Amino acid sequence: MTQLKTTGSRKGLLGGMTDTNLLTTITVCVFVVMYICAIVFLQEGFLKPQTLFNLMNANAALIILSCGMTLVMITGGIDISVGGVTALVCMSCAVYLDEAGGNVFVAILLALGIGLAFGLVQGFLIAYLDIQPFIVTLAGMFFARGMTTIVHTNPFNVVNEGFVALKETRLIIPLLGSVNKKGNYVDAYVEIGVVVALLVVAALFVILKWTKTGRNFYAVGGNKQSALMLGINVKKTTFLSYVICGLLAGVGGFVYFLHVGSGAPSHAMGAEMNAIASSIIGGTMLTGGVGNIIGTLFGAMSLATIQNIVSSVGLDQAWWTGITIAAMLCIFLVVQSVIISSRKKKNNASAQAVPEQETKKKEGSE
Repeated sequence: MTQLKTTGSRKGLLGGMTDTNLLTTITVCVFVVMYICAIVFLQEGFLKPQTLFNLMNANAALIILSCGMTLVMITGGIDISVGGVTALVCMSCAVYLDEAGGNVFVAILLALGIGLAFGLVQGFLIAYLDIQPFIVTLAGMFFARGMTTIVHTNPFNVVNEGFVALKETRLIIPLLGSVNKKGNYVDAYVEIGVVVALLVVAALFVILKWTKTGRNFYAVGGNKQSALMLGINVKKTTFLSYVICGLLAGVGGFVYFLHVGSGAPSHAMGAEMNAIASSIIGGTMLTGGVGNIIGTLFGAMSLATIQNIVSSVGLDQAWWTGITIAAMLCIFLVVQSVIISSRKKKNNASAQAVPEQETKKKEGSE
């Protein structure tokens, strides 16, 4: 069971597909089917490519936060401080740019510094002092939210010229524009945050799939004792996962800041729960050892799409979105449970078959 989780080299379900790839495939298929249904039944808005790009524009920060969350969950941990860190990054950068007359480059360094500081402290407490991740990151969430209010109590929009110019920068997507109601052709576009999010996804995909460090993350999440026997530094690997998650929280915080263009104590409220939901929908198991960044990307997009669909059919009340997301989570958790049960049965059957085969060989030789 552990080897299946950590290496993914043995055959899983559906013709040799590993558990990670199977869960990712399910997520991608669910997203594609859901979006096609939205196009067929809701038509007008979803037919335009810009609708998909707008979903990415609005959720670029969530994609980045979810990637960091996935990395931590693969190692068997959790980080519920990422929403608070995002709010703190937004407020700190807003105050620095407007009240201190700062520049965008230093604001980016400030955002990265805040995220890295949280990652270092929380990672040390969890990996080297062996404190429960939920307790440490819960304290981190409260601390970040409190510090956000201390930095500035009232929400305000940033008017720094350099920041506004960067915020309003758009990357045109050729040949995918559409004609508006006035008959004018409008180019399709994405914000800079989308490019950053896709680069983060690509970088983590490469790290997890083709590097020793990535294999170590899976090994630690699959079984820490087995990882120790393989010579893996479990504490260092766990610490590194939280450092990267904190750093990505800083990156995601600045991307969120670029999208909203303001600082407020209420920013990114509940973002940590959405990041966890995106990771689970994307095929990351809470037990650790299984997860895929591509699945997380589609998990975040599935979450955004279902919210858009619920809003498009006229169910604007917040509880409808919550009910729908809860239903999706339950479905994906059930699917994960079925996969785990199937794998256990298969492994038990294989374990029982080996002694029987050896006994038959001995009897045949005699």
